[in-house]
Amino acid sequence: MAGVRAACCVFVLAVWALCLPDTGGAARPSRRRQQESPIDKIAVQEDFNLDQMSGKWFLIGVASECESLRQSNAVLEGTTITLKVPPKSPQTSAKSLLSVSTLRKLDLQCWDIRQEYHLTPTKGRFLLKGPGTSNNIDIVVAKTDYRGYAILYYQKRGKITIKLYGRSTEIPEDILNMYEDLAQDQKISIDSVYYFPKYGFCESADEFHILPEAPTA
Repeated sequence: MAGVRAACCVFVLAVWALCLPDTGGAARPSRRRQQESPIDKIAVQEDFNLDQMSGKWFLIGVASECESLRQSNAVLEGTTITLKVPPKSPQTSAKSLLSVSTLRKLDLQCWDIRQEYHLTPTKGRFLLKGPGTSNNIDIVVAKTDYRGYAILYYQKRGKITIKLYGRSTEIPEDILNMYEDLAQDQKISIDSVYYFPKYGFCESADEFHILPEAPTA
């Protein structure tokens, strides 16, 4: 039973981490001409600086039509992410991956969800690889001042989720209003904008509660 429970926890955390549509099996290849992806219309933060994005961020809000989030919004937990910019590779003299560590609780236990965002030719745009290209997640840093807030767009299978992060749990009212306006621009109703608790954050997780990114080769 312990093994089954652990497996269930891993699944819940993996789906919740981005709160995007679950995979539900491989997608059927489309025969239509590929249309412009919704996230391609999102402008990246001007003069994006990856190094300034590094460090700890508090998850302030999630704007999403995600059904699992809708059902569990009454029990949201304080969540943080830590971005670690890798050193330049001696072979390429360029950075290729952004390490992301998400800390949150599930059933009173702190978990550390670790992922790697692949850098793309567009600064401020990343790719989180899934098991098959249909499960890839595109990520865009749309707006940030690096010191106070950051707004990131996540897209999987054409569906958009928008997350608001802060260097602290306090965000100015004008930023909150802008965030909600951006959500409505994506036809995400105000009822589907969820704000997270400002307390109960995890500082770390023990070695038995680290969820590494699944292999994507």
